[in-house]
Amino acid sequence: MTSEPRRFASDQMRFPLVREPVGALAVFMRGPSNRLAAETLDLWPTGEEANLALVGPQGAGKSHLAADWAERVGAVAFSGAEAGRTDLSELEGRPVLLDDADQTDDDTLFHLMNLARSPGGALLMVSREPPARRETGLADLRSRLDAVRVVRVEAPDDAVLAAALRRFFDERAITPGDELIDYLVLRIERSIPAAKAMVARLDAEASGRKLNRALARALLDDETAELF
Repeated sequence: MTSEPRRFASDQMRFPLVREPVGALAVFMRGPSNRLAAETLDLWPTGEEANLALVGPQGAGKSHLAADWAERVGAVAFSGAEAGRTDLSELEGRPVLLDDADQTDDDTLFHLMNLARSPGGALLMVSREPPARRETGLADLRSRLDAVRVVRVEAPDDAVLAAALRRFFDERAITPGDELIDYLVLRIERSIPAAKAMVARLDAEASGRKLNRALARALLDDETAELF
């Protein structure tokens, strides 16, 4: 059985085909905007630190980085909105990934932070803002939040955004030219979701046309026009 031939950005007739990425972190790339956070999670958890906060703007890749950590350490992963419906007793002694941690109610978060201190436990809290900025009426929770170590992920830099674009094109079996990548990096919103959305739009719009800077320019011009 022969494998499907590789498509290039200059192909005229193409059909949407998205390959599933390998692993939880298939689109996460390291660069100046996220390297410190990534290297911190490479070594965490440690015996001295049971709780850690990963923060940054929307679309910076926090969830991808956290998912990679969860896969590596075998953590139980759920969102803040789900936490209150979880049987917390089953989490004792296990690492936990809490995405959208700011959506967790105070009592649940307090218990999770306590459980993280048991042998084998750890709690990675993912949110846009540091835990210390959270408002709470629980004095014990306040002291724990203020003591949590914070690592930050910034908006994707050029290297990370370019790598994410190439990965999303690769998932669709497309090899883009360097000039297209360079053009998009300078013009799209600086977020991983924006990169994924642009690649999907280019792939959908390119039927019968070359996937190049001209097509990208037309799509971006359309987006600008829609704002007015």
